[in-house]
Amino acid sequence: MKIDKNLKVSLIYELRESDRNGRLIEKVEDANPFDFIYGTGRLLPSFEEALIGLSEGDDFEFTLKSKDAYGERRDDLIIDIPLSVFEIDGKIDENICRVGNEVPMTNGSGQQFFGVINEINNETVKMDFNHPMAGVDLHFAGKVVNVNIPDAAELNEQDY
Repeated sequence: MKIDKNLKVSLIYELRESDRNGRLIEKVEDANPFDFIYGTGRLLPSFEEALIGLSEGDDFEFTLKSKDAYGERRDDLIIDIPLSVFEIDGKIDENICRVGNEVPMTNGSGQQFFGVINEINNETVKMDFNHPMAGVDLHFAGKVVNVNIPDAAELNEQDY
């Protein structure tokens, strides 16, 4: 059976930065393959497009340019936030407010975003709200383990 919309797909793969010799980001092995329902909008469209038409047992290898994955890094997503935002009872929470920490933040509309603290000074905290993989080309190499029709329970798992 070939990969197509609404079919359950199981993959094993290595994800590397830039190309086949790049830094290993993720490895999915036979013991715990990556399972998903194709075409539900939960994965990068360019990732799914690279897999369409493959069958069980097929090997694959492709690179997604950053613009087709998580986008380019954007300077406008690096923002200075008042240090006072990190105060609890008038004191800065140093368990949360430290360089390198990823912190959930909520905007005025109630949307939650995650940002990484890059710098802390006397009045502001510089946070980067770019996706951690923004600006990175993604190289996938792997194998299609299985393609089949999902059962009702598997379809329901997709409805969060």
